[in-house]
Amino acid sequence: MTDLQFTNLLIVCVVGFAAPFALGLVPALRLPAVVLELIVGIVIGPSGLDWVHVDEPVAVLALIGLAYLLFLSGLEIEFDKLRGTLLRTALLSFVVSIVVGVGVGLVLKATNQVASPLFVAIVLSGTSLGVVVPVLKDSGVIASPFGQLLIAAASIADVATIILLSLFFSRDGSGIGATLVLLGLLALLALAISATVLFSAHSRRIGDVLSRLQDTTAQIRLRAAFMLLIGFAAAAQALGLEVILGTFIAGALLSVLDHDKVMSHPLFRTKLEAAGFGIFIPVFFVTSGVRFDLDALTSSASTAARVPLFLACLLIVRGVPALLLYRRAAGSAQRARIAALLQSTSLPFIIAATAVGTDLGIISGGTAAAMIAAGLLSVLLFPLTALTLLQRDGAGASPAPASMPDPMVPRPMGDLVLSGAADE
Repeated sequence: MTDLQFTNLLIVCVVGFAAPFALGLVPALRLPAVVLELIVGIVIGPSGLDWVHVDEPVAVLALIGLAYLLFLSGLEIEFDKLRGTLLRTALLSFVVSIVVGVGVGLVLKATNQVASPLFVAIVLSGTSLGVVVPVLKDSGVIASPFGQLLIAAASIADVATIILLSLFFSRDGSGIGATLVLLGLLALLALAISATVLFSAHSRRIGDVLSRLQDTTAQIRLRAAFMLLIGFAAAAQALGLEVILGTFIAGALLSVLDHDKVMSHPLFRTKLEAAGFGIFIPVFFVTSGVRFDLDALTSSASTAARVPLFLACLLIVRGVPALLLYRRAAGSAQRARIAALLQSTSLPFIIAATAVGTDLGIISGGTAAAMIAAGLLSVLLFPLTALTLLQRDGAGASPAPASMPDPMVPRPMGDLVLSGAADE
């Protein structure tokens, strides 16, 4: 332990603080903090100034940040809204995305861009909830059928892409049948914990202890949530599944159990978000920038040319289904175009999936870097354009925000946050 150095971690933490603070000083600059964190991470990492390397302290906190990010994504899925016509339309949209994605993947394979069409389809089918929801909220349409449709679609994309990635591209190389069995075991664990928590909720003694310790230095509810997060991460790893799936399930389980969104304490979710967004998650994103292989991206003109190609693929895979299916549900062709832009916004899951893909040898480092760069551009361009179109559409019930809503800023209880992502 005495050999550990904290210099690299210190620099990463400084960037995690400085990025949102600097943007706060210039509110007119419409740039999400996560983008600046990634960019500065690239600049200070081996691909740039070579000031920072991912050593053990940085790697551990970044991994916890990844786990926490997926945990909060699962926590903020509003399952009670995933039903009826909205659910059917959103599900159909995702199915169409996968089909279109496989078609795009086949074209890319035929041109020697990628090796696995299915992997490409899964990567391109994700949507960043943390970008979609702030845009809808600040435009005053989040409670409308249009807003709820987009939330449902992004939620389904969050859940389905993580499950599909674990199902078809497991690190232990087990077949689909074996992976389904392992997923079933993880589901049984979730049911067992749910039954235990629901049974304990009827115990007055347990309730009194939790109430007494929840605002002391024990912070007992926060500790229980963190234990759940790490427990499912460990269970997923032991079963040979992706850790991101385990942590996402942990958050989703807590969301189901926390049906009143306070878990018997009005600040419960606020505390969870404060710990995640204030400590661990910024380390993950800055570290992702440090790990970014800029040399692989700029090694050849053909590799760099993949960035606009993958950006266009994001629009095709997620945008085309919205244009085809959302016009009636959204109320107009203009709303359908807005939906296409927001659904095509993705970054955290791209980081996650490409890390898995490079580990398994499915994609090269250059392809992974091009996909991540395309995701960065999608976060920069699509939400801003969608926000402008929403304001022109006159849908907003509230005045336009002064700057682009930041997906990395904790939202009030009940708001959805950033979607999942990750590597190990």
